[in-house]
Amino acid sequence: MLPIRLVTLDMAGTTVRDEHEVEHCFARAAKDTGLTVSDERVLALQGYHKHQVFEMLWTEHLGSNHPEWSARVEHSYETFTSILENHYLTHPVYPTEGALELFQWLREQDIRIALTTGFYRKVTNIILEKLGWLKGLDSRYIATGANSIIDVSITSDEVVAGRPEPYMIQKAMATFGITDAAEVINIGDTPSDLKSGTAAGCRLSLGVVNGTHSRQQLEAVPSDGLLENVGELIKVIGGR
Repeated sequence: MLPIRLVTLDMAGTTVRDEHEVEHCFARAAKDTGLTVSDERVLALQGYHKHQVFEMLWTEHLGSNHPEWSARVEHSYETFTSILENHYLTHPVYPTEGALELFQWLREQDIRIALTTGFYRKVTNIILEKLGWLKGLDSRYIATGANSIIDVSITSDEVVAGRPEPYMIQKAMATFGITDAAEVINIGDTPSDLKSGTAAGCRLSLGVVNGTHSRQQLEAVPSDGLLENVGELIKVIGGR
């Protein structure tokens, strides 16, 4: 069996503690821009690029052929980004349980660490900077030496399409010259995370139940297993 060479991990809710602040920021932006949407609908769209989410929601409300559709989408998205950036600039950010231990163990095993996210680059960097995870990354957000915490950071606006498409995972693979997805494990806390890993053909596409979605919610989505937190991945890989 091929060795595991790369682990791709979502950020908010998987490696970065999420108290549903992204949902709250999104719901506030939707309300402020005249978009009516339920909490359940917002949760179901977690993990997708938020511009795409506003496109989907305004299509449902107006239809994509409506003359104001584009302007409404842009207004909602710009309002959301302003609210979200202000939140992360003014609030502390913490890693999830087990994340730092997992990062250290993966480095000791010479397994690459890729953080993928539905966030755009500006807010991603705010979060990474607060956590100290920008350390050792170059202008392409790739690690330049052994002193870095992660090996690469990839955002959904840096690929053709974000989750549930597999492109962020595939970009991480290409970064390290990995051509076989059987050498990759993907892990996240949303249905779109799991679908992305499956679409990429990863050895395992795993979910964590201490993020934005419960075990019951994630059990409804095909996966290769659910973990209490990312730290449990050590046992999964170590036991293979």
